[in-house]
Amino acid sequence: MDRKGYETAAREIYDLLKEYAKSNREEMTESEKVLWNALRDNIQGYRFRRQHAIGQYIADFVCLPARLVIEVDGGYHQSPEQQEMDNIRTNYLEEKGFHVVRFSNEEVSANIKGVIQIIKDELIRLEEQSE
Repeated sequence: MDRKGYETAAREIYDLLKEYAKSNREEMTESEKVLWNALRDNIQGYRFRRQHAIGQYIADFVCLPARLVIEVDGGYHQSPEQQEMDNIRTNYLEEKGFHVVRFSNEEVSANIKGVIQIIKDELIRLEEQSE
């Protein structure tokens, strides 16, 4: 389903994704909370959504106008199986026109200012590309 150029959830599993997204918003990790508190300030004038369904996936954070997805990965993302699943997910999102940036929980917790600077730089780069 595509509305006003924004990719939304796969229609056939929308209700399930909506429930997962709601649950994820209510049970965010500490790192996700830290990042959300920084992202909700409209970085570079862009608004982010948290736990937003795109196709069959739920992005941790997304800026729809910039087509930027931010993922915060916990320790389990280090397993080979999870890395393969993350690559499949990233490829899907990129095929849909999104750019994906990943941070570890540790990066967010230890260096939120650096993480926000990377996101700002990415927003500027994507804005320049679209001109």
